[in-house]
Amino acid sequence: MGTHDTHELSAKGERRRNQILDAALGLFGDVGYGGTSLRDVATRAGITHPGLLYHFRSKEHLLQEVLERREAREIDRVGVGAETDAVVRLQSLMELVEFNQTTRVEVQLFATLSSEATDASHPAHAFFLDRYQRAVAGHRAMFANLRERGLLRPGVEPDDAARLLVALMDGLQVQWLYDPTVPMARLVREVTDAWCVRPIADLV
Repeated sequence: MGTHDTHELSAKGERRRNQILDAALGLFGDVGYGGTSLRDVATRAGITHPGLLYHFRSKEHLLQEVLERREAREIDRVGVGAETDAVVRLQSLMELVEFNQTTRVEVQLFATLSSEATDASHPAHAFFLDRYQRAVAGHRAMFANLRERGLLRPGVEPDDAARLLVALMDGLQVQWLYDPTVPMARLVREVTDAWCVRPIADLV
């Protein structure tokens, strides 16, 4: 088999994997992890059950891949890391909230699974525990840096602000799923603007 044929097969396999991941994302968000079977995913993806197992050996493996792909896309979208300037990170978080308003299926997935995964026996428990710990730690460092630079209002504690920001973003997403007119981005921006000495847009 030539190189061209190998690349073609590889591209076809990648398309099929993404097709399966998209189907699983929708089902996990609609009916939860427990309510979804691999046969359900295969049917929605338009492939056979054995065909799905060729790409994903188990439902746990499929769930992990769905979550990791979603998080990788989020990181690519926001483009922040531990070394990112605090003001840039805060502005990027505002942009992420705005972007999430265009990705209902993925928001529903995370809202559903993060609730299910509070059970320590859930296969996504470790993923969400680590995600929340990293989110709080990253936000805490961001707010601490803003305070050091005199950009945070007196009385705003970095640890409290970090946890409140996570709660605000997640809570508004749930409300938005019930009512798409909920202005998530505006509300998150208004709260974070109130914590800073001046609006975030003026800090950048």
